[in-house]
Amino acid sequence: MSVLSIDLETFSDIDLIKCGVYAYTASDKFEILLMAYAFESDKVQIVDIASGEKFPDEIIVAIQDETITKTAYNAQFERTCLSSFLKIPLSPVGWSCTAVQAAMLGLPLSLAGVAQVLGQEQQKMREGKDLIRYFCIPCKPTFINGNRTRNLSHHEPEKWRTFKDYCIRDVEVEMEIRRKIAKYPIIPKEQEYYILDQQINDRGVLIDRKLVGQAIACDKLNKEETFEQAQRLTGLNNPNSVAQLKGWLLENGVEVESLSKKVVTDLAKESDGEVEQLLNLRLQLAKTSIKKYEAMDRVACPDDRVRGLFRFHGANRSGRWSSQLIQVQNLPQNHERDLTLARDLLKQGSFDELELFFENVPNLLSELIRTAFIPKPNHRFIVADFSAIEARIIAWLAGEKWRMDVFATHGKIYEASASQMFKVPIEEITKGSPLRQKGKIAELALGFGGGAGALTAMGALEMGVEASELQQLVTAWRIANPNITKLWWDIDKAAIKAVKDKMPQTIGGIHIEMRSGILFITLPSGRKLSYIKPRIEINKFGREGITYEGIGTSKQWCRIDTYGPKLVENIVQAAARDLLAESMVNVAKARYKIVMHVHDEIIIEAPMEFGSLNGVCDIMAIAPNWAKGLPLRADGFECDYYRKD
Repeated sequence: MSVLSIDLETFSDIDLIKCGVYAYTASDKFEILLMAYAFESDKVQIVDIASGEKFPDEIIVAIQDETITKTAYNAQFERTCLSSFLKIPLSPVGWSCTAVQAAMLGLPLSLAGVAQVLGQEQQKMREGKDLIRYFCIPCKPTFINGNRTRNLSHHEPEKWRTFKDYCIRDVEVEMEIRRKIAKYPIIPKEQEYYILDQQINDRGVLIDRKLVGQAIACDKLNKEETFEQAQRLTGLNNPNSVAQLKGWLLENGVEVESLSKKVVTDLAKESDGEVEQLLNLRLQLAKTSIKKYEAMDRVACPDDRVRGLFRFHGANRSGRWSSQLIQVQNLPQNHERDLTLARDLLKQGSFDELELFFENVPNLLSELIRTAFIPKPNHRFIVADFSAIEARIIAWLAGEKWRMDVFATHGKIYEASASQMFKVPIEEITKGSPLRQKGKIAELALGFGGGAGALTAMGALEMGVEASELQQLVTAWRIANPNITKLWWDIDKAAIKAVKDKMPQTIGGIHIEMRSGILFITLPSGRKLSYIKPRIEINKFGREGITYEGIGTSKQWCRIDTYGPKLVENIVQAAARDLLAESMVNVAKARYKIVMHVHDEIIIEAPMEFGSLNGVCDIMAIAPNWAKGLPLRADGFECDYYRKD
């Protein structure tokens, strides 16, 4: 089978980073400037399309031939650009993404970052960013540049020659990366998931453009009124200014170091009079969820569908999808009962009525963000998600029988957890019971080694748990879940032993081994989690632990420490991802069209007369062969716009 490596340099008047490749290539100003390519390990060739050179016929044939593997770093970009430029819909079948292959090894997400970590001879040219800024995006017209809005090849011939070298180098770097990680190929099942991911991104999801436009207009009007109200209340020139606000609060007897959302929210609850009014106005002015409406408007293609929202293997440790452009994985929840009325009034531009019927318009606009995603005419959404998937997986992996029994029967894990922890019959733990609250917060915070700090971070104190009870809750949960607690430390010991002694270890269905300077944890699905250059060091607990190289919380490549409970968290989240991917493939094979997926939830755009919620949930509840005995369950609803049930 032949392999064709490709890299493109392109131009568009649309911002690629803010709007994504689909909107970028939908512009009538979009064009391909350069294409560098190489078959197999041949010398890299360059086609200067901007200067009038034509695509070689063999390239056009190869691009459409699914038996020829096309590779690129972030291959979605090249495939989408070629589809648009050649006006040929290109299937993702036959495409392989080197960025995905690198991400599966726990390497950085950028081409330059991977080449640097691998210590390659060929590195990405540093001049690239300046050259892209010069040739690939519109320029500001000035007297000096003759008022042109774009730089062409003949304006700077020397720069253009360097730009061609840069394009060639990118292919050389990608080819060398592929050679270096060739012994860790993308397994067939993952390639199947990647193809489905690309199909979902290509399909996109429709947005209610009228709702989006009116939401932006309503927010602007509301912000202006709120700003003027704050001015009248405080007499300040700019009540948005942190310094001016702090000064006003100090004059009114309130000293604060920060005006973060949490600080202002807590302070507003404790205050009254003008201070309370001002703090609530501040919360309204600082509300940023409206930016998602602006992102929708920006990202939408001419057919009002937003595409490219999901990054395959975007979460570095677990391999879960990440979200981009609109960030659908952190949409505000909706609690308003009459969403349909609110949507209708907003779309009509009836802002006065909105204010009359709904107490807090900024909050309402936040709650309506989900509802801007809609099915196309004569279709409806089927929304289905796994029930308590991570809690089920960790119970299954650890063999925590009482939890497995709960999930195989009534599924009330919060009540059952409280019953187990406090030795109270489950029948006595009702929905409003304080014990259920404690069971719930313990379940949410303690599954991966969390302590009192995790309970606090999860909001235990706000839920009514006393500070003196926190450690008792931790102890009670661990006593109630001895097999899960044991799993944490069994994985910890096995991982340390694998790194120290270079001997493979197996814990239940988890296999751990060191190979070629990488710690691999093989999941029950057969997929491997990778930890680069691990070593044993004394950790913050004063005992031996593992550190490895990876992308840290600062998004920089650094050394990260880990231990058993954290590794178990990676394993559980990765297994949940594998179950979601498998179920999406099965749902797609049943001819359902997936348009979005959020965490453990699938959103399907289905014709009115096709399929059913029960049919989708039944498919999702089928455990794959590698997950025998895992009790799966999916629930959901059908709707005319996206929402939380």
